[in-house]
Amino acid sequence: MNNPTILEADESLFREFLASKGLRITSQRIAVFLASVKQEKHFTAEELLAQARSLDNTVSRATVYRTLPLLIENAVIREIDIGKDYKYYVANHKSKTFQTQIVCSDCERIFEIDAPFMEWYGKAVSDKLKMGMESQRLQITAHCLEKQKNGLCAKKHG
Repeated sequence: MNNPTILEADESLFREFLASKGLRITSQRIAVFLASVKQEKHFTAEELLAQARSLDNTVSRATVYRTLPLLIENAVIREIDIGKDYKYYVANHKSKTFQTQIVCSDCERIFEIDAPFMEWYGKAVSDKLKMGMESQRLQITAHCLEKQKNGLCAKKHG
Protein backbone atom coordinates (compact mmCIF):
# COMPACT_ATOMS: atom_id res chain seq x y z
CA MET A 1 0.00 0.00 0.00
CA ASN A 2 1.37 3.40 -1.00
CA ASN A 3 1.35 6.19 1.57
CA PRO A 4 0.51 9.59 0.10
CA THR A 5 3.25 12.21 0.27
CA ILE A 6 2.69 15.35 2.30
CA LEU A 7 2.14 17.29 -0.93
CA GLU A 8 -0.48 14.79 -2.11
CA ALA A 9 -2.22 14.95 1.28
CA ASP A 10 -2.19 18.76 1.19
CA GLU A 11 -3.56 18.73 -2.36
CA SER A 12 -6.31 16.36 -1.26
CA LEU A 13 -7.21 18.72 1.61
CA PHE A 14 -7.25 21.69 -0.78
CA ARG A 15 -9.54 19.76 -3.14
CA GLU A 16 -11.87 19.01 -0.20
CA PHE A 17 -11.78 22.69 0.78
CA LEU A 18 -12.75 23.79 -2.75
CA ALA A 19 -15.59 21.26 -2.82
CA SER A 20 -16.84 22.43 0.59
CA LYS A 21 -17.07 25.96 -0.84
CA GLY A 22 -19.00 24.70 -3.86
CA LEU A 23 -16.12 25.61 -6.18
CA ARG A 24 -14.99 23.62 -9.20
CA ILE A 25 -11.72 21.75 -8.88
CA THR A 26 -9.93 22.83 -12.05
CA SER A 27 -6.48 21.97 -13.31
CA GLN A 28 -5.67 25.69 -13.21
CA ARG A 29 -6.56 26.04 -9.50
CA ILE A 30 -4.54 22.93 -8.71
CA ALA A 31 -1.57 24.33 -10.68
CA VAL A 32 -1.76 27.56 -8.62
CA PHE A 33 -1.94 25.48 -5.43
CA LEU A 34 1.05 23.34 -6.44
CA ALA A 35 3.09 26.36 -7.51
CA SER A 36 2.40 28.09 -4.19
CA VAL A 37 3.38 25.17 -1.95
CA LYS A 38 6.58 24.55 -3.91
CA GLN A 39 7.83 28.09 -3.21
CA GLU A 40 10.77 28.18 -0.82
CA LYS A 41 10.93 31.99 -0.57
CA HIS A 42 8.49 34.89 -0.46
CA PHE A 43 6.74 35.50 -3.76
CA THR A 44 4.42 37.96 -5.45
CA ALA A 45 1.25 37.14 -7.37
CA GLU A 46 3.11 37.73 -10.64
CA GLU A 47 5.86 35.29 -9.63
CA LEU A 48 3.18 32.76 -8.68
CA LEU A 49 1.55 33.26 -12.09
CA ALA A 50 4.82 32.41 -13.84
CA GLN A 51 5.33 29.31 -11.71
CA ALA A 52 1.74 28.14 -12.16
CA ARG A 53 1.99 28.65 -15.93
CA SER A 54 5.09 26.44 -15.97
CA LEU A 55 2.83 23.67 -14.61
CA ASP A 56 -0.24 24.50 -16.71
CA ASN A 57 0.09 27.09 -19.47
CA THR A 58 -3.67 27.78 -19.39
CA VAL A 59 -3.49 29.45 -15.95
CA SER A 60 -4.69 33.04 -16.23
CA ARG A 61 -3.81 36.05 -14.11
CA ALA A 62 -7.45 36.19 -13.00
CA THR A 63 -7.29 32.58 -11.78
CA VAL A 64 -4.22 33.38 -9.68
CA TYR A 65 -5.86 36.45 -8.14
CA ARG A 66 -9.10 34.54 -7.45
CA THR A 67 -7.22 31.57 -5.96
CA LEU A 68 -4.94 33.56 -3.64
CA PRO A 69 -7.72 34.33 -1.09
CA LEU A 70 -8.68 30.64 -1.11
CA LEU A 71 -5.09 29.59 -0.40
CA ILE A 72 -4.93 32.12 2.44
CA GLU A 73 -8.28 31.03 3.91
CA ASN A 74 -7.18 27.39 3.78
CA ALA A 75 -3.85 28.32 5.48
CA VAL A 76 -1.81 27.04 2.54
CA ILE A 77 -0.04 30.41 2.31
CA ARG A 78 0.19 33.62 4.31
CA GLU A 79 -0.12 37.13 2.90
CA ILE A 80 2.54 39.66 3.86
CA ASP A 81 1.97 43.37 3.32
CA ILE A 82 5.12 45.48 3.52
CA GLY A 83 3.38 48.68 2.43
CA LYS A 84 4.02 48.47 -1.32
CA ASP A 85 1.57 48.45 -4.23
CA TYR A 86 1.71 44.65 -4.16
CA LYS A 87 1.72 41.96 -1.50
CA TYR A 88 4.08 39.09 -0.84
CA TYR A 89 3.06 35.56 0.01
CA VAL A 90 4.84 32.66 1.67
CA ALA A 91 3.93 28.98 1.84
CA ASN A 92 3.06 27.92 5.37
CA HIS A 93 4.97 24.63 5.22
CA LYS A 94 3.23 23.68 8.46
CA SER A 95 5.16 26.17 10.58
CA LYS A 96 5.11 25.04 14.20
CA THR A 97 5.44 28.47 15.79
CA PHE A 98 4.27 32.00 15.12
CA GLN A 99 6.47 33.74 12.56
CA THR A 100 7.27 37.43 12.44
CA GLN A 101 8.76 39.24 9.49
CA ILE A 102 11.81 41.45 9.47
CA VAL A 103 11.78 43.55 6.28
CA CYS A 104 14.98 45.11 5.02
CA SER A 105 13.92 48.58 3.88
CA ASP A 106 17.04 48.78 1.72
CA CYS A 107 16.43 45.72 -0.48
CA GLU A 108 12.90 44.62 0.60
CA ARG A 109 14.14 41.13 1.49
CA ILE A 110 11.86 39.49 4.06
CA PHE A 111 13.20 37.32 6.86
CA GLU A 112 10.90 34.94 8.76
CA ILE A 113 11.80 34.64 12.43
CA ASP A 114 10.19 32.33 14.99
CA ALA A 115 8.36 34.38 17.62
CA PRO A 116 6.46 31.90 19.85
CA PHE A 117 6.00 34.58 22.53
CA MET A 118 3.64 36.42 20.17
CA GLU A 119 1.31 33.44 20.01
CA TRP A 120 1.18 33.38 23.82
CA TYR A 121 0.76 37.16 24.00
CA GLY A 122 -2.11 37.23 21.48
CA LYS A 123 -3.94 34.46 23.30
CA ALA A 124 -3.35 36.01 26.75
CA VAL A 125 -4.64 39.43 25.69
CA SER A 126 -7.64 37.96 23.86
CA ASP A 127 -8.52 35.73 26.83
CA LYS A 128 -8.24 38.70 29.22
CA LEU A 129 -10.75 40.60 27.09
CA LYS A 130 -12.90 37.47 26.74
CA MET A 131 -12.42 37.47 22.99
CA GLY A 132 -11.39 34.81 20.50
CA MET A 133 -8.22 35.73 18.67
CA GLU A 134 -8.63 35.68 14.89
CA SER A 135 -5.20 36.73 13.69
CA GLN A 136 -2.15 38.71 14.65
CA ARG A 137 1.05 39.89 13.06
CA LEU A 138 4.32 41.44 14.03
CA GLN A 139 6.42 43.04 11.35
CA ILE A 140 9.65 44.93 11.84
CA THR A 141 11.22 47.17 9.22
CA ALA A 142 14.96 47.67 9.58
CA HIS A 143 17.88 49.19 7.68
CA CYS A 144 20.91 47.09 6.81
CA LEU A 145 23.79 48.32 8.98
CA GLU A 146 26.27 47.32 6.26
CA LYS A 147 24.55 49.70 3.83
CA GLN A 148 24.94 52.55 6.28
CA LYS A 149 28.69 51.76 6.51
CA ASN A 150 29.65 51.03 2.90
CA GLY A 151 26.60 51.74 0.75
CA LEU A 152 25.75 48.09 -0.04
CA CYS A 153 23.02 46.02 1.53
CA ALA A 154 24.71 42.85 2.79
CA LYS A 155 21.37 41.00 2.97
CA LYS A 156 20.45 41.61 -0.67
CA HIS A 157 22.30 38.57 -1.98
CA GLY A 158 22.55 36.50 1.20
